[in-house]
Amino acid sequence: MRTPDRSTLLFVGTRRGLFRFRSDSDRQSWQCDDLQIAGHEIYHATVDAVTGAGYAAASHPVWGSHIYRTDDFGETWAACDGRPRFPASLDREVRAVWHLAQGHAPQGVDRVYAGVEPAALFHSDDRGTTWMWNAELEEHPTRATWQPAKGGLALHSIQTRRDASGSLFVALSAGGCYRTSDFGQSWEAINRGVRADFLPEQRPESGQCVHSLRIHPGDPDRLYQQNHCGTYRSDDGGSSWIEITSGLPSDFGYVIGIDPADRDCCWVIPEESSHLRSVCDQRLRVFETRDGGSSWMERTDGLPQAQAWVTVLREALATDGADPCGVYFGTATGHLFASRDGKTWTVLAHHLPKILSVEACRIG
Repeated sequence: MRTPDRSTLLFVGTRRGLFRFRSDSDRQSWQCDDLQIAGHEIYHATVDAVTGAGYAAASHPVWGSHIYRTDDFGETWAACDGRPRFPASLDREVRAVWHLAQGHAPQGVDRVYAGVEPAALFHSDDRGTTWMWNAELEEHPTRATWQPAKGGLALHSIQTRRDASGSLFVALSAGGCYRTSDFGQSWEAINRGVRADFLPEQRPESGQCVHSLRIHPGDPDRLYQQNHCGTYRSDDGGSSWIEITSGLPSDFGYVIGIDPADRDCCWVIPEESSHLRSVCDQRLRVFETRDGGSSWMERTDGLPQAQAWVTVLREALATDGADPCGVYFGTATGHLFASRDGKTWTVLAHHLPKILSVEACRIG
């Protein structure tokens, strides 16, 4: 059993800035702090539960993309001295930072990764002061298969192994999943078994439109992905994928959340299609599996089951790793939902700006 007397922080990124929600020890009541990084779109924010250090990806229509840093669990934020920039020789600008991930040993706690649009990977070893572009991913032989999806061509998922293996996983829309085992010095496409119905060859080496990718912290060989063309599980570190869409009302969706204590448990929110991009049958349903995707159960208690024309974007679902595992998600219409067990839902906020991202931080 995990220690129950802990509090949970939610970092909710919106079109107008970043909100922090704070819970009591049993996650029954919540308080929302004042808006921070006001006026910026917050694509993603992440805070380390041990050190309190974290980063937020901010975008402004006039001032462009920036990365903000906190050292106090998100109570205060300040812009980093630097931001990801392509080499001048490429004549290319970073339009948005989509995803951030903090490094682990042996990279050191000062390392942070950034996935950007147009699709590329950067990292900083000095907490955001200077940034290095990963040319090796850009120069991969499959680079010609990458193409813009409806939201642009972006690297939107970065997953790190918490060991000394040097393994890092990234996902692109549209481009597929890639893995490195040497901290980004070389890359391999890992898309075997994943459909790409919009391409002439439906199971190509690369070019798939991945929507989100997650690694299980307790079993780094177990990964899940929500794709434009189905939901998938890998049991071998991404070398092959098993489709687990059967039992879901659609093969389209954006979000996927995992339970750190149970590698066979995850949650998804299917959507109608790539054309409508709204929850299926206008019913807001979270689907849970406890057997690695062999079967799915609807979790609707507390969620609207009629005329729910809502979208949940790729970063807008998070889990807290408590016991039982809490699940949180936000909609593009500004509703924030919370569940202490992934089964019964309450509304934490009704009228936030469009929610772009949700992250949970369970602290002691």
